[in-house]
Order: sequence, then structure tokens, then C-alpha cells
Amino acid sequence: MTLLGDNTASLYDTRTPVPGPGGMPVTYDQVLTGATTVAAGLVKPLVPRLSTGLQLHGEYQGSGFTEPKFIARRGDGQVVQLSRLLYLVAASVDGERDIETIAHRVSGRFGREVSADNVRYLVEKKLDPLGVTVPDGVAEEQITAPRTDLLLALKGHRVIFDERRSAKIAGAFAWLHRPLVVVAVLAAMAGLDVWLFAFYGAITPVLEVLDQPVLLLVVFVLTVASLVFHEFGHASACRYGGARPGCIGCGLFLIWPSMYTDVTDVYRIGRGGRLRTDLGGVYFNVVFMLGMAAGFFLTGQPFFLAAVYLGHFEILEQLMPAVRLDGYYILGDLAGVPDLYGKIKPILLSLIPGRRGQRARAEVTALKKSARTIVAAWVLTMVPLIVGEMSYALWNLPRIVTTMIRSLTEQLEGTGGAFADGQIAAGLMGVVGLIMLLCPMAGVVYLSVKLGGRLWRGGAKATSGRPTLRVALCACLLVGLGGLSYAWVSGMTPEPLPKRAPIAPILQPGVTASPPPARQAGVPGPHDDGTPATGITAGPSGSGTAPAGGSAAPSSSAASGSASASPEPSGSGTSSETPVTDPSGTPATSEEPPVSSPSVPGSPSPSVPVSPSSEPSTPPSSPVTTPSPSAESPSPATT
Repeated sequence: MTLLGDNTASLYDTRTPVPGPGGMPVTYDQVLTGATTVAAGLVKPLVPRLSTGLQLHGEYQGSGFTEPKFIARRGDGQVVQLSRLLYLVAASVDGERDIETIAHRVSGRFGREVSADNVRYLVEKKLDPLGVTVPDGVAEEQITAPRTDLLLALKGHRVIFDERRSAKIAGAFAWLHRPLVVVAVLAAMAGLDVWLFAFYGAITPVLEVLDQPVLLLVVFVLTVASLVFHEFGHASACRYGGARPGCIGCGLFLIWPSMYTDVTDVYRIGRGGRLRTDLGGVYFNVVFMLGMAAGFFLTGQPFFLAAVYLGHFEILEQLMPAVRLDGYYILGDLAGVPDLYGKIKPILLSLIPGRRGQRARAEVTALKKSARTIVAAWVLTMVPLIVGEMSYALWNLPRIVTTMIRSLTEQLEGTGGAFADGQIAAGLMGVVGLIMLLCPMAGVVYLSVKLGGRLWRGGAKATSGRPTLRVALCACLLVGLGGLSYAWVSGMTPEPLPKRAPIAPILQPGVTASPPPARQAGVPGPHDDGTPATGITAGPSGSGTAPAGGSAAPSSSAASGSASASPEPSGSGTSSETPVTDPSGTPATSEEPPVSSPSVPGSPSPSVPVSPSSEPSTPPSSPVTTPSPSAESPSPATT
């Protein structure tokens, strides 16, 4: 029975309360005795309200789950997956309807009767904890909605183009995603790669740019521009597929500055549209490289082709599915699972037999068979790689730290010296190199702290209330750290890398490789280039032939016994002269060819002619002490 507005009963022949939405269920006896009235019997209706900034994106199209999933995004950017019933309840909440009215609307759309008590339970126990709705009588600032603490996620978001400007940019470039245009762009890029790598030489413009610090700065600016254009590709592909792109901004990804595009609305379109959006970034990298190639053909400047060459590595990096870059989202959309990292734990726990893995197996079976196959293959590939990389990094930690500190110190000194000497361009390139050096260092520290804290909290949670297990875990941890520390101290781990000359001296001004320690004269040993030390071989004709890599070029102070390396071979095919000692101990000086040239004045012994066909190479750090060869003795001299 249902009470009407004047407190009269619409039905008089039953004592059974009327169920369902539409009023307060009471009995006829309660009305006659006055046990309840409209004013006294009705509880204050609950009027739920959505959290500020919540967006309901609809059903997740092309989902890899057996049951349909619906996507909502909170104002703080956190994406929430909802069941169909929860989504219908959230879609009916507008801040004005009470739970009775919401129950009516949800019942009609869900196809089954949903009571007001059902709605109250769903709001208070499901939507409020997720941060989708705000509890009654609680200020929104007091709510701490759950967030996924992703280890490999973008941090420190800053908006560059708001949603309105992003929509304009996306509309301006959307035509580039038309099928005929895509085919033409990819064909042009294939032709460009064939010409660049097979005929012109891709590394040639890079070497030319490395020789000029100013050009390297230009390439750096072009690389940043390609990153921005990359995000335009995501936004325009989202717009072309029928979704609404969000803002474009920047942040920190593993301490590296990175850019992002909000394309959450793409989840409500099909899988093909999502894949187009995922690939839109690298596709626009291809468009950008074609523009750089056009700049080279118009101007002949090599830095355009250097930017094209580096763009290939940017595309390969983006396609890696290991971290949350484009390749990760491409694989996730192929499987229909938006968060692959969130499936690592259930996939691994499902491998445990018995009751412990039962719940995880239930979560895994919620995926379609094709999705389970893709996700399981990814998890079983990535977990060993991650564990292996972490173990390798711990084993080589002293080597890494020593090399990092040495490189950072030299980079700071070299960059400061360049500015002090007035070399502004070299100093700026040193700053770029310093940033490139600091970012991975900070990333290593950040990941170590975050991962260590997460493992510590996980261990504390797993052993809560189980002191025996906690003691055993701490003992294993101490044994592992003790063994690792002993390996570090005892020298079992690899030694730090020796100091070497920089590959790109432009990025490291003032940083040079220190020469290796000089050997004592007369002590046999390998040369600096790794070839064995040999004497001068006298050919049958009587001319001394220096073996490749064994000639020594004297400077003007050859008489004092010093030897210096010849920086480059002579254009006439001559080789550098070598101080030679005759059996009496008197130094003799070999001259450059031709053979008929007179000996050096003041030389106590005749000079040793050197064959013009000998190859100049790096000399030993000390003069080679050999007996003076003669034409009658063709055997090589020994030290």
C-alpha cells in the first residue's frame, strides 16, 4: 500500500507493504493507528551528487573483458572502470534527483527492478569509495579518492595547449589521416629511407653536425619540435576517429621531460579508432621527417638530414611496449585491456595452485581468451626482463656510481671552462650534454627510491600479523645484502670503465681521455692499440720496414730520446723516423725516404731507410731500443 498526499490509503484490503520504488511501503493498520504519517515516516531523501569534473565516457568499445566495461574519468585525471549497473546509476545522478527517482530511471534502463535501497547501497558502498560521487554532508575537499600509484607514469603535468586550442590544432591536421594521404606519406618515407641509407649515407650529415656546435643546437631544437608535432598526431587522429581530444601538456617520465595528449575520450570509439590514435604520433614523426628532407633539398643544410636520422630512433623508442609509451598503448588496445601493468599480479598469482590462486584465476578468466593470451605473453616476457635488469644493475652498482660521478665532474669542469674562455656555443652544448647526463642519473635514483619503498611496504603488508614470516624475510634480506656488499668490496663485480675519449666531443667540452701510463724502455709489451711490440724488420734489399702499428714518429726533441705519435700519414707515402740504438749504445736516427737522402748531421751511425709502403700508426710511449739492422742481416731485430 502506498500513502497519498492527504495521508489516505489507496488500498485497504491487504496488510502487505507495497514493494518497489514510488513511495514508502506501509500497511493499512499503520495508517489507521497513526503509527506512521507522511511527515513522521519519511526519512530525509538521499540526493547524491557527482564529484567535480567527472566525465562519463560510455562503454569501453572493443574490450577484452567478457563483461562490458564502462569508462569514467574523475576531475583529477584518474580513469575508473565501472560495471553497467554502476554506470547507469552514475549517469542518473545530477545533484537534484533523490534515490527514489534514480531508482525509477535505472530500473527502466537496466531492464530489471532496482529499489531505492539498492541505489543507496551502490552509491554509499561503491561509487563514493571510488570518488565518482560525493558522500552526503561531506565537503569534496575532505575526500581522498583512491589513485593508482603507477611506478612508470607521467608526473608533474603542465598544460601547454588547453582543450579548446587542442581541438583547433586537431581539426587543422585531421586531413592527414585520410587513407590516400597516409599511403602517399608512407610511400614517400620508404623512398626517402632507401635514398638516405643506401645511397647518400645516413651518418654523414650527423658527423658534419657534430663538427659544429651551433648546428647541433639547431638539431636539438628540431628534435623538440618533432616531439610537439608528435602530440599533434595523437590529437588529430583522435578527432578524425570521432572522439574529442583533451589538452596537450608536458611532464616528467622517469625524470625525462616528456609530452602527453589527453585522449581518454577515445575509449568510447572502436578499437580501430584507438589504434589510429596510438599510431598517430609516430605517423606524424614520419610527416615531420619528410618536411626535414624537403628542407635539405631546398637549402642543402646537413642538419635537416641529421634530424631525419635521429627521428628514426625516436620512432623506435616510442614503439617499445616495455614502458608507458605508444607501443604499450598499442599492445593494450590490441588486447582490449587498458592497463597491462595492472594484470601482472593476477597473472602471476593465477599460476599458484590451490586456494591462494583461485581469486586471481577468477580475475584472469574475466578476460577473453585472445586477451588472456596477449596479456599473459606480455607479462611472462616483461617480468623476467625487469628482474634481470634490476639484478644486473645491483651487481654493477659500484661501477655505475663511480662512472657517473667521474663523468659528471668532468662535464661540470669542462662546461664551466668553456664559458670562462668565452666559448659560448661550446658552453651551451656542454649544458645540453649535462642535462642528458643528469636525467638518467636522477631517473636511477628516483626509480631506486620508489621501488625500494614499494617493496618495503609490500613486505610489511604481506607479513602483517605474522612475526615469524617477517623475521624470516628480514633474515633473507640481510643475507642478500651482505653477500652483495661482499661482492662489491672484494672486487668480484666488474671494475669501473676506463677513461676514454668522448664519442661526441661537442657535447663534452674540455673532456679528454688521459693517456695510459708509460712503460719502461726496453720492456716488451703490447702497444696502446693492442698490437704486440716488435722491432724493425730489415727487408732483403737492406731497407728497414716498420710493421703496421709499430713505427714511432720523433719530434724535434728526438735527440733527447722522446717519441711522439704522428697524427696523420704523409701524403707522399713516407713514414716517420724512429730513434734506433746501435750495438754500441749510440743512438742513430732513421730518416724519412727517399733512401738517397743524406743522414741527419751529427748522427754517429748511418740512418736506417724506411720503406715508403709502411703504414703509419700510433707509436709506443717510449723509443724502441733495437740493434741497428744491416743489409746482410734480414732477420728482425728484437728488443
